[in-house]
Amino acid sequence: MKVLATEYLRVDLQKEMWECDRCDHVLGSARENYKRFLLIYDRNPREVHHPLLDPERYRFCFSPDPEVCVIYEFYCPNCGLMMDVEYTVPGHAPLHDLELDIDSLKEKWSGSDLQANSATTAAFRS
Repeated sequence: MKVLATEYLRVDLQKEMWECDRCDHVLGSARENYKRFLLIYDRNPREVHHPLLDPERYRFCFSPDPEVCVIYEFYCPNCGLMMDVEYTVPGHAPLHDLELDIDSLKEKWSGSDLQANSATTAAFRS
């Protein structure tokens, strides 16, 4: 049984693995942080949020300061789909923002009615 966890990330409950929903690439164990299995691009926030004032002349330029803020972009290593974006402080490890109770999900999705409904939903998404 495969269940969507986010817009582009799903979990295969039988194998207990994270998967990319676009290319079906198996990322890694669903009992670990999915971001561990993705490509990370450490962005300078001023590339994304361009300063409105000259940062050489003004300390505050309406743009995040790269000394206190970075942007992590997370991509599928197979198809390159951006799966998440995170704003944090430089050097900080990626957040563990999604932790599933795999055992409870297996129990919940074990009913045949739920499996039929999820197969129908997957057919409509394609």
